[in-house]
Amino acid sequence: MIRPVKEKIILGIDPGTNIMGYGVIKVVGTKAEVVTLGVIDLRKCTDSYLKLKHIYERVHGIINSYLPDELAIEAPFFGKNVQSMLKLGRAQGVAIVAALCRDIPVTEYAPLKIKMAITGNGQASKEQVADMLKRILKIRQEDIGPFMDATDALGAAYCHYLQMGKPEIAKSVSSWKEYIAKNPDKVKR
Repeated sequence: MIRPVKEKIILGIDPGTNIMGYGVIKVVGTKAEVVTLGVIDLRKCTDSYLKLKHIYERVHGIINSYLPDELAIEAPFFGKNVQSMLKLGRAQGVAIVAALCRDIPVTEYAPLKIKMAITGNGQASKEQVADMLKRILKIRQEDIGPFMDATDALGAAYCHYLQMGKPEIAKSVSSWKEYIAKNPDKVKR
């Protein structure tokens, strides 16, 4: 059950060093709707440091345009290429800093968690995630564009929306006594 909120804007980002996706959803009550989605195309920029500057400027611009309350960002997946992972981590870090400079809380989600939240299958393809988001959020194909990075970012934002209504899972305890000590509000006397 999603807890109703008066209004909340969630920015989702799928970090990338060539194409970075973004998606913005607006939550009113318990209903989520797409505000915008798109990509930051970094392919023409060959200097890796200037790419980071461009990412910061564009994410900062998106934040200024849509004034999100929260940022949901996809965590980089661990691949075999350490250099690619390092570059992706830098891109993600710059996007996070752009949000933190505006005091926007950041939540990171693993790709598996996002896919599971959207499709029910943690191994779903990008196409399956995009198709499910099109159905759920009533997005037209022409609004998506040629890159799946935009729908991946929207998936991060929508996953965050779905998590809003779920209570945090308490850390495991080893006895009832310990549970009661950590959760006095759950004990009826």
